[in-house]
Amino acid sequence: MRQFCLVLAAAVAVFAPIGWSQDGPYKVLKTARVGGEGGWDYIYADTAGRRLYIPRGATRAVAATETASEVPAGPARLTIFDLDTLKPIGEISGVGGNGTAVDPKSGHGFTSDHPKVSMFDTKTMTLIKSVDVGAARPDGILFDDFNQRVYVFSHPTKDATVIDSKDGAVLGTIDLGGVPEQGVADGKGMLYVVMQDAVGSVTAVDVKTMKATGHYSFVDKGGCNGLALDVKNRVLFAACGRSGNPPVQPAQPMMVILSATDGKILASLPLAGGSDGAAFNPATMEAFSTHGNGTMTIVKEKSPTSFEVEQNLQTMSGARTVTFDSKTGHLFTMSQERGPAPPPPPGGGRGPQGAAVPGSFTILMIGK
Repeated sequence: MRQFCLVLAAAVAVFAPIGWSQDGPYKVLKTARVGGEGGWDYIYADTAGRRLYIPRGATRAVAATETASEVPAGPARLTIFDLDTLKPIGEISGVGGNGTAVDPKSGHGFTSDHPKVSMFDTKTMTLIKSVDVGAARPDGILFDDFNQRVYVFSHPTKDATVIDSKDGAVLGTIDLGGVPEQGVADGKGMLYVVMQDAVGSVTAVDVKTMKATGHYSFVDKGGCNGLALDVKNRVLFAACGRSGNPPVQPAQPMMVILSATDGKILASLPLAGGSDGAAFNPATMEAFSTHGNGTMTIVKEKSPTSFEVEQNLQTMSGARTVTFDSKTGHLFTMSQERGPAPPPPPGGGRGPQGAAVPGSFTILMIGK
């Protein structure tokens, strides 16, 4: 583990509430400009351990120019923050990947660190071992305390690798029948995973048998990345990027709300952008979806069959994934500032993003 320099961290991190006017109960409570370069994907709140985990990608060296200093190459690493203050705690060098999951009972953490899974000690913040997952390309990751197992989702192999969180042993794989993104567990033996395919769906899995028991199609919704679950009422909230068959243009992102029992679609509500993550707060009966265009949509469950969009909150451009802290009711997302975008390619199409502003990586805390 490479410890953060506390002096540098204090200089880089900036904590300040944002006073933007909002059209509902939620707002950005705090931002932490923690800096650090490299890509990212998922953010993970360890509610029991009061830590926030963000894997960061490796960076290439950039030669000096007349206007900018040389930027040295940086390794992949797992960055760790205090969940309450957002102050840096430390990082584990060489452990990167897409997402993190933690088993609070064993004190073991895991990152989907393709082409492997990395297992680490949450107390000492040191790597324990690398877990070989074969042909899988680890992406989404989930810990289920029902049987202390970690589920690692892979796009190309369309499956989930099952890992024992106590010792890191691979127990097998589960055929999901599609391209998996976010997964949720009910803590009672069922796992649900949303599919990113052109026709979206949710695969239901019996974790005891490690077999799929249902595939719930969305028919005319696709590009689904986020999934949340109301365990009490057995309601799933799937955040999808496209609507229509063929998809309408411009894209119409939708929240597909369905029964976890039989897949019956209960409602479809508009989202403010294309989602890459979702969460549910059982204390307030609200589902949340975060979008790359810098918005968060909050959906209120008025009853097990009645739902409405409660608020579309402005967050930060690029803040597309989300995690939830059940102790405080706070949600967390992250992004970085970018310079002006280059012009789109000749003939139209999607152009490249603007260059990232060095040191601008920021964590956002959201709540009432």
